Amino acid sequence: MEHNLIITPKTKVSELLEAYPYLETVLLEISPAFEKLKNPVLRKTIDRFTTLKHAASIAGLKVEEVVNRLRKETGQEMLSESGENEEFRQEPAPEWYHESEIVDKADAAEILDKGEEPVYVVLPALKNLPQGKIYLLIAPFLPAPLIEKAASLGCRTWISKHENGKYHVYFSK
Repeated sequence: MEHNLIITPKTKVSELLEAYPYLETVLLEISPAFEKLKNPVLRKTIDRFTTLKHAASIAGLKVEEVVNRLRKETGQEMLSESGENEEFRQEPAPEWYHESEIVDKADAAEILDKGEEPVYVVLPALKNLPQGKIYLLIAPFLPAPLIEKAASLGCRTWISKHENGKYHVYFSK
């Protein structure tokens, strides 16, 4: 079967796996972080919202390495290095961040352990977040799609990566 999907950093995981179902195995070989694809609840969210750029970020990999490995498996030409550094960069705390303003928080790992999707816990909380107050999400990976969705709701974010590898994502309106 011939596929017309050209694999790029903007390709959604759902599109990739629909066009090339066998690439799920390749993703699992690339990084243990992609084991989350085996969780049916997580897979639904990951597939629908996550691009390969986001997936690479979550796995702590360069997007070009992930895309080129998938392109190689499908016989597509390799991408050249874009020069973009996909690694997380810690920014200083913004002026709106004050620990005393944190009014609610959640742990993405605990939500996932319950078989739930963090997006369905966090977004309603953000919609009800009072102006100037802060919601904290602690996650074992950078939840890029959730951050983008929060931005579309008018939330600003600041992300802090801790020594234990966890990300603290602060949302405020």
